[in-house]
Amino acid sequence: MKKKNLALLIIIIILVILIVGWVAWKLIAGPQYSAVYFSTGELYFGKVVHFPSYGLKQAYSMQVNPQNEENPLSVQRFKNIFWGPEDFVRINRDNIIWTVKLDSEGQMAQLLEQNPDLAPQQAVPSQGTVQPTAPGTDQQLIPSE
Repeated sequence: MKKKNLALLIIIIILVILIVGWVAWKLIAGPQYSAVYFSTGELYFGKVVHFPSYGLKQAYSMQVNPQNEENPLSVQRFKNIFWGPEDFVRINRDNIIWTVKLDSEGQMAQLLEQNPDLAPQQAVPSQGTVQPTAPGTDQQLIPSE
């Protein structure tokens, strides 16, 4: 009986260490920005969350503007949409075509980290950088020439 109790205690200790390590790793590493492409053709960016429900926090939506030749693509912070939604989008996994983590050194991840509300940047634009298009809401995603 003592051997069973000792084995059970060792298993519990190992599980506690694994859970604490996993939680610490998640807190230190933090969620990374991802792109999520839906069967509807919509593309969203944000930090994927699995609990309490699957979704995106700090969500951004990609807007296609075919009439605007100068800025055909823009991205908008979901919470800044005129009808004022929360900054969390619950996702139905059945509608996802693909997801991919964004490279933390990539242009989109840098934009979202440095300018989370997509407010206009004050710096003088340089060639090949992301340019603001509408104060506080949209960002040009095509390199300037």
